[in-house]
Amino acid sequence: MDDTLKKTVINNDKKLVVSGVFWTFLQLIVNQSFAFGLKLILAKLLFPNQFGLVGMATVFTGFVQVLNDLGVGSALVQRKSEDLRDEHYHTAFWTGVIWSVFLFIVMSLIIAPVAANFYHEPLLKTIIPVLSIGILVSPVNLVHKAQLSKSMNFKKLAFIDNTSNIMAGVIAFAMALYGAGVWALVFNSVATVFFAMPLFFNATGWKPAFVMEKKAFQEVFGFGAYATGSNVLNYLYNNLDYLLIGKLLGASSLGIYTLAFVLTDTFRSRLMSVINSVMYPLYGKRQNDFESLKKYYLKVVLFNCLFIFPIMIFFTIEGEPFIVKIFGAKWHETVAPLQLLSISVMFHILVSGNTALLRGIGRPGLEMKQQLLKASIFLPTLALGIYYYGLTGAAWAILVNKFIVVVFAQYTFNFLIPVKISIPEFISAIKAPLVASAVSVAVLLLLRFWGLNFIIAGILLCLIYSGIIWFMMRAELKLMLANFKK
Repeated sequence: MDDTLKKTVINNDKKLVVSGVFWTFLQLIVNQSFAFGLKLILAKLLFPNQFGLVGMATVFTGFVQVLNDLGVGSALVQRKSEDLRDEHYHTAFWTGVIWSVFLFIVMSLIIAPVAANFYHEPLLKTIIPVLSIGILVSPVNLVHKAQLSKSMNFKKLAFIDNTSNIMAGVIAFAMALYGAGVWALVFNSVATVFFAMPLFFNATGWKPAFVMEKKAFQEVFGFGAYATGSNVLNYLYNNLDYLLIGKLLGASSLGIYTLAFVLTDTFRSRLMSVINSVMYPLYGKRQNDFESLKKYYLKVVLFNCLFIFPIMIFFTIEGEPFIVKIFGAKWHETVAPLQLLSISVMFHILVSGNTALLRGIGRPGLEMKQQLLKASIFLPTLALGIYYYGLTGAAWAILVNKFIVVVFAQYTFNFLIPVKISIPEFISAIKAPLVASAVSVAVLLLLRFWGLNFIIAGILLCLIYSGIIWFMMRAELKLMLANFKK
């Protein structure tokens, strides 16, 4: 490839990344703002045990949802365009539909009664089959979403996601207002898939034909098997806390923990999801250009840290007045888990792009091994933390394990993959948010002695943090803005 062509390719990639990041970040802002407002309203209308019941159910339905994907989306996006045929899409679609019907039957007839007995909550026998309707329908959207992701058409993805979530949320709010209780939360979890379905069909124009080819199945699901294995282990790793808290401490405690988790780790996971959805197809395109992959990865970590750090600092320092004033005294036990989970999220965001990078360079097997190792450490520490110290113990166990995850990631970069990132390079890449965070924390802790209102403290945090970031990254931010305008 000559220099002119290479520069053209790089510039095109930059345009796709900037456009993708803009639309996915807009999607994140709209979704999280709406979701936060909805959770605020529902938390005032409902009670911790009702949140806990849905949390118990989603431990099981979420696990099956991971199995439902079969790695199809990842496989279709990672595979080079010239190697994809119509048969791959049709085979993936119908295999997903058949598999989802089987999983829905298993969830309704087997898993629901088992979960009800496990938690001693009879209502789960009804809640889980209703939540599983989303599992039954979601494969219909899977191929459409993969096609839009592969073409990096994140504007349409953002529109579909925002529209479906807002429509479902408005109806869920009305249901809670008129006394639907836990069913308002159940509806909100399921309805988004239905609202998204016609939007996906309209966005892609793709329609499935009844074609199932053995060769296409083997090519797509060969990669998908590793991706599914990684997803299963990742899900277990990220949901063991829900499972054990619900079992050992009950629905009310799980509801309290769920609110802390929603305010912290859910925001982190949403940000990682939308950013990684932009970068994953790009990693696949540039999978042999290790220097470019390194630069892209460090930029992803940097900008994730820029957005996440100030929010988590606010929850860590001003968590108590925020919870009590906004959600009410009934949620006071949320404070300690919220503060510890906020710190753990700041560790986790440092490895925010690992999954997309490993899959993009065709190493899902290594990702699966990592997840297995992390889970083997996490389970005993989490169980001991919950048994001896309850919700606070669970949060401490998560914090310790997120630090271990960062160590694993650095070992991977040093010894296991061709994309090499040293510790000094990593720290240098994120020095701006690190410095801004340190100064912001120092100022907020000093001002706490004066009894500053938490809203004013939040405004000051934004001003101080943003000012330092602008001072340290002014040239880079101006260049990005100029590129975006072009």
